[in-house]
Amino acid sequence: MEVTVAERLVWWSPQMRSGEERTQCSAIPGNHGRGGFQLLLPKDACCNLCWCELKNLKQLDLAINNFGGALPDCLGNLSSLQLLDVSENQFIGNIASSPLTNLISLEFLSLSNNLFEVPTSMKPFMNHSSLKFFSSENNRLVTEHAAFDNLIPKFQLVFFSLSKTIEALNVEIPDFLYYQYDLRVLDLSHNNITGMFPSWLLKNNTRMEQLYLSENSFVGTLQLPDHPYPNMTVLDISTNNMNGQIPKDICLIFPNLWILRMAKNGFTGCIPSCLGNISSLEILDLSNNQLSIVKLEQLATIFFLELSNNNLGGKIPTLVFNSSTLGFLYLRSNNFWGQISDYPLYERKMWIVLDLSDNQFSGMLPRLVVNSTILTAIDLSKNHFKGPIPRDFCKLNQLEYLDLSKNNLSGYIPSCFSPPSLIHVHLSKNRLSGPLTYGSYNSSFLVTMDLLDNSFTGSIPNWIGNLSSLSVLLLRANHFNGELPVQLCLLEQLSILDVSQNQLSGPLPSCLGNLTFKKSSQKIFSDIRIDYELRSIERAYYETIGRPLVDSVHNLGKDFFPSFIEVIEFQTKNMYYDYMGKILSYFSGVDLSNNNFVGAIPPEFGNLSEILSLNLSHNNLIGSIPATFSSLKQIESLDLSYNNLNGVIPPQLAEITTLEVFSVAHNNLSGKTPERKFQFGTFDESCYEGNPFLCGPPLQNNCSEEAVSSQPMPNDEQGDDGFIDMEFFYISFGVCYTVVVMTIAAVLYINPYWRRRWLYFIEDCIDTCYYFVVASFRKFSNFTR
Repeated sequence: MEVTVAERLVWWSPQMRSGEERTQCSAIPGNHGRGGFQLLLPKDACCNLCWCELKNLKQLDLAINNFGGALPDCLGNLSSLQLLDVSENQFIGNIASSPLTNLISLEFLSLSNNLFEVPTSMKPFMNHSSLKFFSSENNRLVTEHAAFDNLIPKFQLVFFSLSKTIEALNVEIPDFLYYQYDLRVLDLSHNNITGMFPSWLLKNNTRMEQLYLSENSFVGTLQLPDHPYPNMTVLDISTNNMNGQIPKDICLIFPNLWILRMAKNGFTGCIPSCLGNISSLEILDLSNNQLSIVKLEQLATIFFLELSNNNLGGKIPTLVFNSSTLGFLYLRSNNFWGQISDYPLYERKMWIVLDLSDNQFSGMLPRLVVNSTILTAIDLSKNHFKGPIPRDFCKLNQLEYLDLSKNNLSGYIPSCFSPPSLIHVHLSKNRLSGPLTYGSYNSSFLVTMDLLDNSFTGSIPNWIGNLSSLSVLLLRANHFNGELPVQLCLLEQLSILDVSQNQLSGPLPSCLGNLTFKKSSQKIFSDIRIDYELRSIERAYYETIGRPLVDSVHNLGKDFFPSFIEVIEFQTKNMYYDYMGKILSYFSGVDLSNNNFVGAIPPEFGNLSEILSLNLSHNNLIGSIPATFSSLKQIESLDLSYNNLNGVIPPQLAEITTLEVFSVAHNNLSGKTPERKFQFGTFDESCYEGNPFLCGPPLQNNCSEEAVSSQPMPNDEQGDDGFIDMEFFYISFGVCYTVVVMTIAAVLYINPYWRRRWLYFIEDCIDTCYYFVVASFRKFSNFTR
């Protein structure tokens, strides 16, 4: 069917996204962007030619650009407009005073992902009798005074989304929803809405298909209607404060559920056995509750099962592993026990994610992954598995995430284990041993290598420098020796380095100062995403508007990220912390402590301006503290204790305002402590103890002017480390002593006069010593009498 410009106009182009100015103002047919027509506008988008004369325009799509400012006033002249999509821009302004109030012919309106102020009452649209689809995600929600309450709108919405609003505190459900009876999709998620669970929404809207109420503050028990809702396919009430038991008749009320998400509430008791019998159920998430009994008799069609963080126990029901459809299984943080190897799991080929972590499983690692060629993530950590890592793991060519940490695994890492797509690997806190072979990790996608607290030996291999994406390297508490390879300096993405508690030696590579420690979102494992299908939304659009599907409908879909987040353990501020989520993406630190490093601290370490934590303690470092450390403007923890550093503490360090933990204890430092201002005013005596020549507050010994003025200042540029080279001193002293003795001997040999004078001097010394000894003996004898 031919579409005229008057019926459909799409404004979108990659060139306009990039900010290129347009000097034309015309609509041209063709396959541009998201629609069949492209509108090229000049910089002044409000020109009369481009806007005000298009009064017959029915569809206008401005989505996914970078437009800003308020909506043009002349937009209100488009009286025939039926579809308007301005989502994913930077538009601002209060909707109540925008030209949208004049567009009473609108049937479809999407304002999502802008900076609008949207009133909860929907008052600006009360006269829009044709409005069916309304979407406003990621805008600011504005509550109005009581005069606008209980306004009866002229519209009957089919789709309404008012989710993820900004600055929403103690919001109540909009009153106009009490007068809506034809809703198919309702999304009020991420709004912190308070009150009891709104069961009346279901009673009023018998054709409801998708209901999203997650991330709010609803309380009470789940009250369901007393008759079936065969159209309901999605029910999401996760992350609220609901309690009580899951209704046993939930399967009768919603017999055709496709998605049921009730995570992060306070539900107790039993998981109804009927949930496994719903022939359409594919996604079931009951995690983070207080459920204690599993009575699932079968898993007919379930593809995604999330039961983590409950009080479930016993052996895993056999049906869980016999299911022919299950691809995502999360049983983390429960009390399941037994040996997984007891189950005939190796025939399965459907596994995508398998999370059995933090339970009581024992025995050898299971062979359930032998034929799982599409397996993406395995987490078997925090259990009691023992023995070696099976060579079967070498067949996991699609593996991206592996966590076997906190078990009793032993032996070498199989040399054949080298998944090309591996991104995160955690083998920490086991009893693994042997050297690191190149075959173990040759992935260019590897972001995290966590091997801490094992018994690995040998040197840190040079091939680590080939891991171009490596951001987190944790080798703490092993038996690595040798020097720190300079190849680490090739890792441009490196932001967390921990090689503490090993037997590493040699000087610190100065090139480590070239690392940038930039923010990296790759440290967060969030690659897995599940998209909701749009069948019900598309059907509602056809039934209510009756025209061909538009691209804007596809933007109304939903997705969610399963609970798989990276967790990194790192010591800073004298404590071990677990970093995860967004915090992990910003964190950076280097821990080289508890080794045998020697030599001076490279001044280049002062270039690590983005670092948050630096620990060089418990080594054999000498020389002065580099004055360049004053450039560490972001640092929060700096530990240089238990070394052989000397000289003065650079006074410039007092200008660092971000320090929370600072220690130079147990060195050979001297001179005055830094001025007690900013953060340095909070550090106590323990930060400086073990340096007998340090003076000034908070220490007890005061500084004299002479002592302070006589102390040499550090000079990194000249290479003066502020200490005496004892080896040079001994050599110089020996040479001078030999020269003096030989000179005296030569003079006495050549000159007889001085030889006689030398003999007389020696004779006088002997007589004097004799007289002193006799006198002392007589005095002692008289005293004893």
